[in-house]
Amino acid sequence: MGASDDTRDRPARLAVGVIGPGRVGSAVGAALERAGHRVVAATAVSEASRARVERRLPGAEVMEPAEVVAASELVLLTVPDDALGPLAGGLAETGAPLEGRLLAHTSGSHGHGVLAPATAAGALPLALHPVMTFTGRPEDLDRLASCSFGVTAPEPLRPIAEALVVEMGAEPVWIDEDRRALYHAALAGGANHLVTLVAESREQLRAAGVPDPGRMLGPLLGAALDNALRLGIDGLSGPVLRGDARTVQGHLAELRAHAPESVSAYVALARLTADRALEAGLLKPHDAERLLDVLQA
Repeated sequence: MGASDDTRDRPARLAVGVIGPGRVGSAVGAALERAGHRVVAATAVSEASRARVERRLPGAEVMEPAEVVAASELVLLTVPDDALGPLAGGLAETGAPLEGRLLAHTSGSHGHGVLAPATAAGALPLALHPVMTFTGRPEDLDRLASCSFGVTAPEPLRPIAEALVVEMGAEPVWIDEDRRALYHAALAGGANHLVTLVAESREQLRAAGVPDPGRMLGPLLGAALDNALRLGIDGLSGPVLRGDARTVQGHLAELRAHAPESVSAYVALARLTADRALEAGLLKPHDAERLLDVLQA
């Protein structure tokens, strides 16, 4: 296969700018460089961000936001969700050269509509949300290459958005503009609350005298996650599924005594679990009634 055959389906190499080179922005920028694009410019308002640019995006020149736009063909807006709208508006109001430039953000909760002020000024808006957690460590880049991206864009730009994700080694998944908030709520509920639940379990096990809670939880939670991903609610196990109202009542008594801040979350999740199990035919109605009586706390 000749070089022309190998590259004919790949998008043109782009000059990339990063406004907000935090954990996500620096990782996505580095992934685009790995794919053959060039990160030529980035903002950096603190010593930490300058160090991050030097470490992860060594070819980037530090500039002001409008200068980053002028130097780039694809601009990553990797700032907090609430700052996206004002940033897009500010770039448009200050006359940054947006016409014909790809403008991509990585927010999960927003589609391309949040970039409307910049779009009105001629920018080409993309929402490219990596479904991954970022720590700022070297493994971020490898994790990025194996994850999914929630992609939203005007229909004519969909091929470009999806091609950029594929180039980074990830999988593009199309999300309609009006479903972005639901999409993000599902991800945050699954990933963020999972961390909280595991942290709660670790603390309670330690209080129960378990010296290494992580070691005990690892196999159990790994199996539970695998079951849930493969089987959905059919992967459920435990006292709610069995209708063990007395066991659940005992849990609540212990939590009230030793971790009262966890009671309301336990009750809410147990109710939701019972509802889902009942709907799926996994829990008998009379067992559900006894559980719900206990969960009136």
